[in-house]
Amino acid sequence: MRRVWVVACLLVLATACGGSELSLTEYVDQLNVIVEQARARYEALATSPQGSILSAEPSQLAAFTPSDLAAALEEIREIEAEVDEATAAIDPPEQVAEMHSLFFDFDSNFIAAQEALATRAGTATDWIELSESPEMAAYRTALAMDKQHCTDVQGSLNAIGEQREAFAETPWIPSELKEIFELALGCDGYPEHPENVYRPPSTDGS
Repeated sequence: MRRVWVVACLLVLATACGGSELSLTEYVDQLNVIVEQARARYEALATSPQGSILSAEPSQLAAFTPSDLAAALEEIREIEAEVDEATAAIDPPEQVAEMHSLFFDFDSNFIAAQEALATRAGTATDWIELSESPEMAAYRTALAMDKQHCTDVQGSLNAIGEQREAFAETPWIPSELKEIFELALGCDGYPEHPENVYRPPSTDGS
């Protein structure tokens, strides 16, 4: 649903020896393990009977309860916290420090809105009540902002990647500087219309 769970690629296109304590190859290997573990756990949740609420369309909400959403969001928060802790423990090589900060910058406002929604969902009697709650309104707004942030960050990463690729293809650049880091955030994993997430169909059929 968010970028960290829909990473498209995280790889090294050319390998070389670096001069830092942690080489770029070692850094990417560590991140791949973290991201793959998080993605595997998220996919297991999202494809479970209750966890599939995370990708449910409005017409499918009747098959779930707000409590299902509360449980799913709580588990997502656990996964996010593990990723945050694991990536914070990594000291990235200097050449990708900017990318690392961009990618693993967990928005505190979104996290707060997500946690508040999970709490509210745990007490809501039905989807209409939850959909009309202040917590849901705040979550939808935060989700839309996080989606835009993802798009902006991907644009920045693309620009950095293009600069590095052009630099690496220069014939006279030493081989140890030709290692290229690419990262796709998978921003298309966000809902198309964040303002309508978990909004039940209108009772008048509109």
